Amino acid sequence: MRANLLQRFWVTFSVYVVGVYASVLNNFIIKGADNIPGRGPVLLASNHISAYETTFLPWAVIRHNHFQMLWAPAKEELFNKPFQKLIYSSWGAFPVKRKRDLKANLILNELLADQKVMLFPEGTRHKDGRLGKGNRGVGKIIYDTRPAVIPTALAGLNNWKFPGVGQHASVTFGQAIDFRDLYQLEDCKETHQLIVERVMQAIAELLKKEGAYCGEV
Repeated sequence: MRANLLQRFWVTFSVYVVGVYASVLNNFIIKGADNIPGRGPVLLASNHISAYETTFLPWAVIRHNHFQMLWAPAKEELFNKPFQKLIYSSWGAFPVKRKRDLKANLILNELLADQKVMLFPEGTRHKDGRLGKGNRGVGKIIYDTRPAVIPTALAGLNNWKFPGVGQHASVTFGQAIDFRDLYQLEDCKETHQLIVERVMQAIAELLKKEGAYCGEV
């Protein structure tokens, strides 16, 4: 998957519109953005607490990386209606089935050759802010593609109402996770599980620093 210049312009324009709402009308604080590499394959691995994440995370990333894309898998129900499909696709989202989706995995592997992708390893949203367990399939994707994996911690966004003014939330980007020891292990389920557990631990540590860690569900 590749985006042409027009789509990249549209995404950059869109995230600035979102940014006015998120960080001007409200108080969406962005921390650690310097930890995100400007180029190369990057996987932003985030906790999943709100439907707003897929619009606010691009603002946090693309404002420092103009005309780049932040691709994201999204549940296939969002693509059932033609207008919704057009909008979400234009922003870099692509449909994923709830059960194992080989086509989506192939797309992810292709994108993570040289693009930025955001993923939510829990696979489901926890509106109470608790951190769930990571999906082993994410560990497999990381093992196969070996991008820079940036742990990403969202706090407070699950309490936002739309429209709203003066609401507070934050996103914190940590340093890239080191998997070199795990990459030496066999390509198997146990290794993939160890990888995703390390990802979730890194997210948990960021949430603890922000005073937003709620433990595992």
